[in-house]
Amino acid sequence: MNENDQMVEHKNNSNQNLSNKSVIKQEVNLQFHWYLFGFFVIYYSSYIFPGVLFFLYLLFIYIPFYLETNNIISLFMEIKPLIGAISLPFVILTCYFLYLFMLALTTRFLWNITERRSPSKDGIIPRNIRSKTLDYYHIRSFLSRYSKNTFQKGAFPWLLNWFYNFVGSNKIGTGTTIEEQFGADKYITVGDNSYIGVNSGFSSHSVEGIFGNISYFKIRLGDNVTTAGLNCVAPGVTINDNSYLFPLASATKHSNLKGNNYYYGVPLRKIFKRKIIKYLDISQEELTKVLEFRKNQEKNKE
Repeated sequence: MNENDQMVEHKNNSNQNLSNKSVIKQEVNLQFHWYLFGFFVIYYSSYIFPGVLFFLYLLFIYIPFYLETNNIISLFMEIKPLIGAISLPFVILTCYFLYLFMLALTTRFLWNITERRSPSKDGIIPRNIRSKTLDYYHIRSFLSRYSKNTFQKGAFPWLLNWFYNFVGSNKIGTGTTIEEQFGADKYITVGDNSYIGVNSGFSSHSVEGIFGNISYFKIRLGDNVTTAGLNCVAPGVTINDNSYLFPLASATKHSNLKGNNYYYGVPLRKIFKRKIIKYLDISQEELTKVLEFRKNQEKNKE
């Protein structure tokens, strides 16, 4: 080995040592005990009050008034058996709504504790360094999943908007419809009269690589925004008023859509008249007829 090769090898070794010293690596705090604690608190506190109410109803009203009635005719003629039979579906609904309310109330209580200790804010969260921001980010992600899925997959999925606003994880405007979706459990703002289509994924966080940093930025949607379905929106995206996303249209990180337009593709971009005709497979004559029909409707309204 000559002198030049030795100098090159020595330089490479020194650069490698510097790079190893500059990268700080720590074990991530898995904090499974806090996940289990949060789950059991939410689970049992949401069931205990409606459960007690339902069993009291069974023991003191339904069983003695209805099930212990010996005469079949009296089930339809006397007041107490009628009350026991008719009140059952109302009591079940009452207990179910009480269960959902306690679920949201407990989640809100725990959520506010995490927000007071480490508020949600835009930024990059390193995953190779222990920090309060990283710990509470994971705790909030765990807390919102169970409650969100309970509302979304329950008998009254339209209560999901109320749950988001009540807990404070998201802010949803009035008249907005949210179909079944994945993700979208925190740090998202949606305006009024918007429609979030089926299987749309709004992720306010993204992991840069397998063990990379976490990009955590709020997603903002304006009024009258429509996502047709299977749309993905990355962290930091802003979609202004009167925007329409065609199916499968996806926005990359920190995209800012001005609104008042239609968007398609991955990454999404504006769609113009010629592209609309090709996308919808319609002729120019049919498009002209539609425009004339709209003009006539506007004239009739005036």
